Amino acid sequence: MARRFVERKIMSNELGISLAELLEWNDEAAHRWKSHLETNPGLLEVASDIGKTGNVQGFVRHIWGGELRWAQRLAGLESTEFATGPLDALFAMHIEARDLFSGLIDGPEAAWAEPYELKFDWIPEDQRLMSRRKIAVHTLFHGHRHYAQLATLARTAGFPAEFRGDLLFSAAMR
Repeated sequence: MARRFVERKIMSNELGISLAELLEWNDEAAHRWKSHLETNPGLLEVASDIGKTGNVQGFVRHIWGGELRWAQRLAGLESTEFATGPLDALFAMHIEARDLFSGLIDGPEAAWAEPYELKFDWIPEDQRLMSRRKIAVHTLFHGHRHYAQLATLARTAGFPAEFRGDLLFSAAMR
């Protein structure tokens, strides 16, 4: 039996972080990681067992490809194939996702509360219905969770990042 979608009041932008701020923080982090990977191309070949990605390049593909896939779903677009490399092609997936999310954020605010059904066999039926906002927030936090893992991989492989990825140090939110 599918879970009933319960509509809740969305927190005011004055009290919480907005989707636009999350998107800006996400974009800032993606640009920093792209720059770090360009400066340290050997990092792309470092082994990674996270999500069965094989190496850092596969891991970054997972991060930016996931952003694109969810943005496409929320925009009602057909999913495209993920690029496999090089780095610029992977980063293009992030840019496309960012642009799609930006367009969605600029759209009608009421649409974010609309229910969205995740139609995947691996998700129990009673957990498939959620707001589009929840999916967007999940997607924009997804990369940050993985960037923390990537920072550990980079540091232990001898490629420490010289920037702070925490929201506390981001220009996305004052």
